[in-house]
Amino acid sequence: MLERIGATRLRRSEPNELLRILAKFHRLASIVPLVAVGLALGSLGLAQQSKPSKKHTKPSAAPAPPVVVPVPFRSGEILEYRVLFSKYAVNAAKIETTVIEQRNFFGRPAWHFRAIAHTVDTTRTLFAIDDQFDSYTSAVNLFSLQYEMYLHEQGKAQTNLYRMTTEGDPAPPDVTALRVLPGTRDAISFLYNLRAADWQHTPELHAPVFDGRRLYDVVARIDTPQGTISVPAGNFPAFRIAVQLFDHGKEQTDTKFWLWITRDEAHTPVLVEAEIPFGTARIELTHMP
Repeated sequence: MLERIGATRLRRSEPNELLRILAKFHRLASIVPLVAVGLALGSLGLAQQSKPSKKHTKPSAAPAPPVVVPVPFRSGEILEYRVLFSKYAVNAAKIETTVIEQRNFFGRPAWHFRAIAHTVDTTRTLFAIDDQFDSYTSAVNLFSLQYEMYLHEQGKAQTNLYRMTTEGDPAPPDVTALRVLPGTRDAISFLYNLRAADWQHTPELHAPVFDGRRLYDVVARIDTPQGTISVPAGNFPAFRIAVQLFDHGKEQTDTKFWLWITRDEAHTPVLVEAEIPFGTARIELTHMP
């Protein structure tokens, strides 16, 4: 379920442009844990005929602070990628992803992720893109809290801010509130979910994913447990995750993704392969710390 508060419900549909491929896998952020609130202790005085007495209430236990999920990435991580499009390996774009920080986001511990995408060379001449995507993602469960799109395409600028809310949440000011199913991820937070998942004990990962325009049902599973991937940043032992998109239970067979992740503690995404209705794309890691 996905709808704008006070607006018509958004429809699910399949992606149909290269920008959505870039936006789908690369947006990043960070956050600082909350501090537990102290409890006030009080007493209640009661009068009894000739002799006053006091009765003290038993102090209640302090609420436990939220538990932050352990993750393989860290604040300050910057990864750079190039996007090769079509069978002719046209160098179409470059992407930089950053884990900005971990911080408090409206009372919740969260990660702030960011991705910046620029078209380059001949592709830029045809289609100039300078876009930024920000994701505020719960540090407790890696669910999306807010997704932001700052688009600069073909000389036009557009900003979209989406707060993820569930039934009963008040409408926030200054952003578009989307009523979503609990557990919804945005395109960037889903990438970090894939990195943080315990794939030795998780055969599949299911999630509704919002890419800034549409909602998809997404299923991810390991289809290649081990291999060696060669990209400009180096050679890496890695495993491959297959990602399937569904629209109301129907698989989008003309749109497929595979993500290669390093077999180390960092679980760094080193390669994304995509088959889409208008061609193929290969997103390769070019630089890492």
